[in-house]
Amino acid sequence: MTGGPVASVSTEPAAAPDRLAAARGDCPLCGADDHKAVHLVARSRDWRVVRVLDNPDHPAFWRVIWNDHAAEMTDLEPHQRSALMQTVCKVEAVVRRELQPFKVNLASLGNVVPHLHWHVVARWQDDPHFPQPIWGTRQRDGVPAHLMRLEVGLPHVDRAIQAELMSR
Repeated sequence: MTGGPVASVSTEPAAAPDRLAAARGDCPLCGADDHKAVHLVARSRDWRVVRVLDNPDHPAFWRVIWNDHAAEMTDLEPHQRSALMQTVCKVEAVVRRELQPFKVNLASLGNVVPHLHWHVVARWQDDPHFPQPIWGTRQRDGVPAHLMRLEVGLPHVDRAIQAELMSR
């Protein structure tokens, strides 16, 4: 269920000094990605984009992760915040164009993992949790028809994300 080669994208100047280095040892996003749980879509010096593989109710789920350990957007320099948000917006735009979901949820919580990352999740009105957040109470059982179609097309969306992130 992987989707081809990983794009390497250059971005803004190198990240600011790591302000939360002490937390790094326990941070699951600072280490290597668990390739059973995520598929690496694209990586730059400052950020990476992964597709989440371990949420079968929501297979159209990507994370944009800041590579250096930072907990909050304000831990980044303004140009870094801008680069990160441009990346999030590019991923969202591709997801909207390629999948045409009812809604795309963007979230940066960090309550469980205080490492700066954004969730980009395509949503449909018949998905198991809609209109609740994907972490909310399940609203319905069964497998919506769009989920079966999604599994086949997600590697294509990954490649479209790569292409969008490589264009400047």
